[in-house]
Amino acid sequence: MAQMTTTPVGTRGFYLAGKWMEEGIPVEIRAPYDGHPLAVVFQGTRQHAEKAVEAAVGAFGSTRRLPAFERQRVLRSIAQHISSRKEEFSRTIAQEAGKPIKAARTEVERAVFTFSVAAEETTRIPGEYLSLDWQQFTAGRWAIVKRFPVGPVVGITPFNFPLNLVAHKVAPAIASGCPIIVKPAPQTPLSSLLLAEAVEQAGLPDGAFNVLPLSNDDAGLLVSDERIKLLSFTGSARVGWDLKRHAGKKKVALELGGNAGVIVHGDADLGWAAERCVTGGFSYAGQTCISVQRILVERPAFTRFRDLLLEGIRKLQVGDPMDDSTDLGPLIRESDAVRATEWVRDAIEDGATLLSGGKRHGPILEPTVLTGTRPDMKVNREEIFAPVVTLEPYEDFSQALRWINESAYGLQTGVFTRDAGRIFQAFEELEVGGVIAGDVPTFRIDHMPYGGVKDSGLGREGLRYAIEEMTEPRLLVMNLR
Repeated sequence: MAQMTTTPVGTRGFYLAGKWMEEGIPVEIRAPYDGHPLAVVFQGTRQHAEKAVEAAVGAFGSTRRLPAFERQRVLRSIAQHISSRKEEFSRTIAQEAGKPIKAARTEVERAVFTFSVAAEETTRIPGEYLSLDWQQFTAGRWAIVKRFPVGPVVGITPFNFPLNLVAHKVAPAIASGCPIIVKPAPQTPLSSLLLAEAVEQAGLPDGAFNVLPLSNDDAGLLVSDERIKLLSFTGSARVGWDLKRHAGKKKVALELGGNAGVIVHGDADLGWAAERCVTGGFSYAGQTCISVQRILVERPAFTRFRDLLLEGIRKLQVGDPMDDSTDLGPLIRESDAVRATEWVRDAIEDGATLLSGGKRHGPILEPTVLTGTRPDMKVNREEIFAPVVTLEPYEDFSQALRWINESAYGLQTGVFTRDAGRIFQAFEELEVGGVIAGDVPTFRIDHMPYGGVKDSGLGREGLRYAIEEMTEPRLLVMNLR
């Protein structure tokens, strides 16, 4: 966000303790594609952060007692509201995030699904009966285990899915009975503010849901305050692990970055694998944490797969995200396109070969493929978060697994092979949160457990699994002797 100098467009306040407020610092939001102004939002201050914590703490007395049917009603209402305004949400996402409009529409559909599944999960938060008469002195005793909401939650969200990744924090919080404070990404607050309108009309208690744009410094209060019981962060590994160090005793869930790999064995359907790698590597300009970044192909199939991949890339439409035909638009900031271009140039100067793309046009980087790279190059070692993939041959399947594991990240990996033995070998040996057989690591449906290991984070999202993070089991022992 850039501090406002003029007010060319309408203003949007933030949503705090059941009220819309136009206070704090006015900041202009601009479209990443062409820089045109979209809106002016108000960035809250440390005092507003303090009020948000107080509001969430106060609301917990009500939300923790909401019956399941009422939490379910709220979630269904939110889903219906988003669905009724699908095109407005879609255009907002496309404009503020630079996401192609057809991908933005898919994100809105996913958000509706996320809230709908959360409504279902509200009524099946698990409990347990335990017999305790396993020893003579415990005769006559039994127990029940019930899950209770942990308390106020803070959700810090990224720019790349400004609606659905917010939904992945808000929906399970409502389902669990936890108040939540959302700090949206500074580049994309408008989708969260639209969501606040949907939550407001659903009738949650005041303070149960708050959307508050903040500077990183002022947001530090939300991270360190002991009254907050869970911090849920999605973003870069560097920021996520630093937040964990400052979070104190609260629970922390981190969904961080990756440099996702794909293994394509020679027995796979190479046409399908190439098609999916084009989609997985270049959708939304590679700005997802499970975007395809490293492709490893068994050597006998390498040349054929390379040709199919490049053929698919040539069909991609690059340009204005508001155009229905666009497949690949801008990166969120021109500086990110500059950085990715520099990484590509460094790899070429260090011996890599450019097969496709490599040129930058303002914030747009052409879909880029490199080969002849080494594992220690930035384009392989770090998360590039841009439309850049590397393509390398391997000699045997075990070697490919080792190369995937030679990474600080471990989010998801795609494996293309017809051999069930190799699929289960990958499942046993890969150090990742998820193995996707027959597809790219970019695959996700919103109720599955999603998260990573190593630098890719801790904990899991996906409605039932996020509800587990946002609740604690409590034991009641009954002695009826």
